[in-house]
Amino acid sequence: MEKEASSTDDPSSFTLLVSCPSGLSPSQVSVAFSDAYDRIPHSDVILENTISEIWKQRSQKNNSLFNGKKFRYGGCVLHAKDGSDHECEPHLCLHLGLTDYRTFVGTNLSPLWERFLVPSEDDSVLCQHTSNPLGNGAVVETNDNKILVLQRSDNVGEFPGHFVFPGGHPEICNLRSTDAALQRCVRCWTNARHGCGPDSYAMRYQVRSPSLDMVGPTDMRDWTRTR
Repeated sequence: MEKEASSTDDPSSFTLLVSCPSGLSPSQVSVAFSDAYDRIPHSDVILENTISEIWKQRSQKNNSLFNGKKFRYGGCVLHAKDGSDHECEPHLCLHLGLTDYRTFVGTNLSPLWERFLVPSEDDSVLCQHTSNPLGNGAVVETNDNKILVLQRSDNVGEFPGHFVFPGGHPEICNLRSTDAALQRCVRCWTNARHGCGPDSYAMRYQVRSPSLDMVGPTDMRDWTRTR
């Protein structure tokens, strides 16, 4: 596991959380899905209220924005080879909770984003008050040795008009309707979000499960967090 940190004064800074140069197969990646990895509301009520205020301002200026559920990245654990005669393959377990796009805009994309951070070397503690939706990206090389980039629309909430690699956020709405257990977890989160019930959720998945193919790329080498 490799970790490199850049100054938070640089808006383009990033932290390399996991580096797997040889890549990981789907069978080497699992997901621990639990409300333990949901965002923790900030104790500063005034700061917490800015989430809805910022969302209201931005959605009024841009009617293309809409809220939606996202998987929240709450950390990961990399189990490396043990060095014994029976070396095990490295295994990465992603810790995922639930969040939504509104909270992402109001925390990670907020001009006040630094105030949501907690001083800590532990990334999951540092970002416990931010939305941190799970994202994915790919470097695509064409047959004529060109690298594919896309230009984002001017109507998106994140980096409008910028050039980016192909990627995005896994969509919870794309879950297979037959995956009853995972759907039940999402319902529990929604009920708790609206104060309709105290239910919590927790489950574990292998990425090779068809319903979570969208969470883990077949060849995952680096795991990063921006800002």
